[in-house]
Amino acid sequence: MRYPCLVADHDDTVVDSTATVHFPCFKQYTAEFYPHADYTLERYLKENFHPGIIELFRSIGMSDEDMLHEQRYWNAYVKEHTPPVYPGMREILWRHKREGGVLCVVSHSYTENILRDYRENDLPEPDMIFGWESPAEERKPNPYPLQRIMEKGGFSPSELLVLDDLKPGYDMARSCGVDFAAVGWSNDIPEIEAFMRHNCDYYFKTVPEFGEWFFGEDF
Repeated sequence: MRYPCLVADHDDTVVDSTATVHFPCFKQYTAEFYPHADYTLERYLKENFHPGIIELFRSIGMSDEDMLHEQRYWNAYVKEHTPPVYPGMREILWRHKREGGVLCVVSHSYTENILRDYRENDLPEPDMIFGWESPAEERKPNPYPLQRIMEKGGFSPSELLVLDDLKPGYDMARSCGVDFAAVGWSNDIPEIEAFMRHNCDYYFKTVPEFGEWFFGEDF
């Protein structure tokens, strides 16, 4: 096994959630409360990548209190909308588990929503989840999730692989000396791809490409 422990992001890594859930929610919310915020999906993805979602919200005029309101709105929307798994990810995760691998999720989504998405997409239940409900100092890009996974599982940094589509996952992996595989199947934005290809240990444009590399054979 190339990596005994796979640490996967959730949104736009395992499930196709921004295009199908998060961006439609954002458009609906801003149309009602911030009609001046005219975003395309590409612009939303770019700004979510850098400088990040909090800075994006501040740029359209949200205060801390406003962001709490948006969070409640978003959470209610997400509860009613399940994103689809990317084709091929189900087979990768089940095979990893069947072969004795540990599967952890480190995400900026809530654990209850992650578990719902895994259940409704027939994915194996993760061994550990670190979601948005964690204290701020325990969320990625902070190293806490990886430190806890290594402590609990008895893993060394070389036994973990972080799979993520955004920079917070990259920063978290770097802080712990853990290998990072960048997801390229969630968007075709040149700026994001250029950063990931230049800085990350590995970059995969398709799910099958990742699967073949991860298992060391045709997948």
